[in-house]
Amino acid sequence: MAKIIIAPGKYIQGRGEINNIGKYSNILGNKFFVIASNTGFKTLKESIAQSFKEINKSVEYELFQGECSENEVNRLKKICEEKNIDVILGIGGGKALDTAKAVAFYMNIPVVVVPTIASTDAPCSALSVLYTDDGVFDKYLFLPKNPDIVLVDTDIISKAPARFLVSGMGDALATYFEAKATLDSGKNAICGGTPTKAAMALAELCYNTLIEEGLKAKLAVEKGVCTPAVEAVIEANTYLSGLGFESGGLAACHAVHNGFTAIKECHSMYHGEKVAFGVITQLVLENASLDQIDEVMDFCYSVGLPITLKQLGIDEIKYEEIMKVAELAAVDGETIHNMPFPVTPESVYAAIIAADALGNDFLE
Repeated sequence: MAKIIIAPGKYIQGRGEINNIGKYSNILGNKFFVIASNTGFKTLKESIAQSFKEINKSVEYELFQGECSENEVNRLKKICEEKNIDVILGIGGGKALDTAKAVAFYMNIPVVVVPTIASTDAPCSALSVLYTDDGVFDKYLFLPKNPDIVLVDTDIISKAPARFLVSGMGDALATYFEAKATLDSGKNAICGGTPTKAAMALAELCYNTLIEEGLKAKLAVEKGVCTPAVEAVIEANTYLSGLGFESGGLAACHAVHNGFTAIKECHSMYHGEKVAFGVITQLVLENASLDQIDEVMDFCYSVGLPITLKQLGIDEIKYEEIMKVAELAAVDGETIHNMPFPVTPESVYAAIIAADALGNDFLE
């Protein structure tokens, strides 16, 4: 069985690098289409316009409507076709970037992504997560290649609300545990092959970076400053986690997240916040040691990630609702079946309830 690792064509991280976006993407095409979140427009449009003016490239702009859905992708694709666009530039959070990647895929043109927050590992991946227009998980759209360029301006990300960076830590927290489960089961990662040693090393480095630097980074970003710890966590959230999950594999953590998207009370929670609880659920499924579970919960507590259902917004635990989460997490084809043992809705339900109990016990 083949071992495969994939990555973006170029990854750029540094302070003030948005001013060089034109120089870095110059060779990709001539007519750029910027898909940006509202925040992305407000903070970056002037810098982008100036950078492309310097290289004499045409730029069109369109506001991302907020949900990475088939309807939104088709709307933007139609505009691109009408304007004869030859490069997509996505700016914003994970959903805006996933939308840009999907549009570029259907247009068969290059894509450049510029995250304004480090809340997920979406920027580097050859994957778009599609939701319904109401925000419920729909499906994964697997793309034939990673973005051509990922540009991360750490000045911008360090000035975003700290909750975004913390959510990214929750997403990245899953990387090592899911990659290890995929390796142990002998299943394929998203890239189509079994995990390489390089992917596993990146996934483990991602986890260690979070444990060592996470709290320091959160405290710095709360003050709006960019320190070496912030730089390290941005790289972990974006690059290490991006390559680690895609070439290492997904398992229970993200499947549990997908289940929680169907619970109305959880809609206000960010992707990484739900994934963090999924990490504890996976550890329960694996019957991990208390030392390992305590280390993860201690980290989550220190940076402000949820470790109980109440912290996810579920004040009253109803059997039917949690079983619905478990059933969605264990549906045929979900990544939870990369675990190295059989998984059923009943075992997922039990793990969620036990994870909640462990979280509540930790808080007492």
